[in-house]
Amino acid sequence: METRKMHIQGMEVQVEGSGPRTVLMLHGWPDTLAVWDGTVRALHNNYRCVRLTLPGFGDVQGRPPVVPKLDDVVDALVAVIQTVSPGAPVTLMLHDWGCIFGYELAMRHPQRVEAVVAIDIGDHNARAYVQSLSLKQKLAVAAYQLWLAKAWMVGRYLHPGLGNRMTRWMAGLMRCPVPAPQLSWTMNFPYVMQWFGMRGGLRTRPVKLTCPVLYVFGERKPFMFHSPRWLHTLRASEDGAAHALRCGHWVMLEQPEAFHALVLRWLAGRERRKSHRSAHELQVSRAK
Repeated sequence: METRKMHIQGMEVQVEGSGPRTVLMLHGWPDTLAVWDGTVRALHNNYRCVRLTLPGFGDVQGRPPVVPKLDDVVDALVAVIQTVSPGAPVTLMLHDWGCIFGYELAMRHPQRVEAVVAIDIGDHNARAYVQSLSLKQKLAVAAYQLWLAKAWMVGRYLHPGLGNRMTRWMAGLMRCPVPAPQLSWTMNFPYVMQWFGMRGGLRTRPVKLTCPVLYVFGERKPFMFHSPRWLHTLRASEDGAAHALRCGHWVMLEQPEAFHALVLRWLAGRERRKSHRSAHELQVSRAK
């Protein structure tokens, strides 16, 4: 499989596979573009797979830590889309923090996104989601996120080694699949933005997507990242879908065959529905 690399807005972007449609893949904490290796292998025969490592998540040796503004992240992703798919919108494939940044991109620039495949993060900033959590679950979410935010502060202002150890300890507790030596406190910048308001904070819009959405989540977790209303809305929509798999947070790594089958079937179904709609619209137009 041929890999084409380019640098856009300071990010290395990889383009693999072929097909008329482009899928832009955005990872979360504490991953890099490597988390999509298996997904690219599953999709590359039918889709152009574009992936990147978000700022601060890759090798930052010898460089100051990156804490971008939310607007900067969205603008950089728009630049990627304009470069890799200037004439057509893309499908976003999102996981964890990639969902949060990707949702914002899709809402600000709906003309650039034709569909979203979201993994394990739904209406994260909705009142319905907060209300769906028990007090114990709310405390658990706050505990791990504040720990990672503090690890960033420790690494930046006190001791990088200690910041790394704090980050790796929490990753181990959460059974993160990334090897500990690859983890760095610099990856925690979204938590600093969220809890301490760094660089303007994360003033994200309530998640309301106008494009079709496939949502896949792991059901073996101490808490979810979506409300029951989110699932109901997607399952009731014509082009949306929501599926639970028997795994944890890293769905594409823990249940790769089931996940990739869902994605390919849903994307193929979208193509058939679009084709039928186009044919119907053409018939109506000719009748007029």
